[in-house]
Amino acid sequence: MTDLARLAFLGPAGTFAHAALRSLPVAASADLIPMATVTLAVDAVRTGEVDGALVPLENSVEGAVPATLDELANGDPLVIAEETYLPVVFDLLVRPGTPLSEIRSLATHPHAEAQVRRWLIDNLPGVRVTLVGSTAGGAQAAAAGEYDAAIAPPVAGELYGLQTAAHDVADNPGAVTRFVLLTRPAPPAARTGNDRTTLVAYLRTDHAGALLEILTEFANRSVNLTRIESRPIKARIGLYCFSIDCEGHIDDERVGDAVSALHRVCADVRYLGSYPRRDGQQEPVAAGREDASFTESRQWLARIRADGTS
Repeated sequence: MTDLARLAFLGPAGTFAHAALRSLPVAASADLIPMATVTLAVDAVRTGEVDGALVPLENSVEGAVPATLDELANGDPLVIAEETYLPVVFDLLVRPGTPLSEIRSLATHPHAEAQVRRWLIDNLPGVRVTLVGSTAGGAQAAAAGEYDAAIAPPVAGELYGLQTAAHDVADNPGAVTRFVLLTRPAPPAARTGNDRTTLVAYLRTDHAGALLEILTEFANRSVNLTRIESRPIKARIGLYCFSIDCEGHIDDERVGDAVSALHRVCADVRYLGSYPRRDGQQEPVAAGREDASFTESRQWLARIRADGTS
């Protein structure tokens, strides 16, 4: 990977994105720059203010992060250089000495609120919840006295002088968020044999079987999809693109062939990178879909075209 000296993240310090970025070896010698929103972090990469940005892509409870999907589908192209996963633990944080009975207002991020909603109803009924740009930002605001409490990672309490009133308050224990490191377009890293490729496919027209056409190109080549999301393209209602993760690397014959086929049937295909997969193992390649089979079949067709023999 090209040297990345300045890396943005969804800030401020103490967010899950901050913790996830610090887990990457590439961040050890880089300046880490907090950004208030996903859009600002992505814009900083596009303008060259930073060399990369770590942003959330999906959560095991709440699903995809729309802001990230939309930024990847629109604007100047970026690519995913690598991914990382972070277990999600939420604490109820308060200023020292604040009892639960005195909590009237609370700040947190929308994804966090969705993951602790039942706990809040059961334990803090009637509390006024304000949604803010990041969990750490909510902790900052609580420390400043703007709110009585915040739902945020435990590290945010340490950074902003808050104490834990309740630990691990998520409704679904064991939640995980997937983060991706975005950079300006560059050649993909060498394939490892356990890779993931991300792209966005834009429909040429809205017609019966349009999604099936996309899925068929992958299925015919035994390329397993690990995620697919539809997003409006914002030109007019009813027009959608599809954000797709698939197993394999763009240098794999079957993956490259599937993406090339999509280019023929779609209005556009935006390649968003091939990178090592960090969750689980790639499925075995089916017989007839190995790289050697693609090479042999091209040679077979060339013989027929050259002299008519098969």
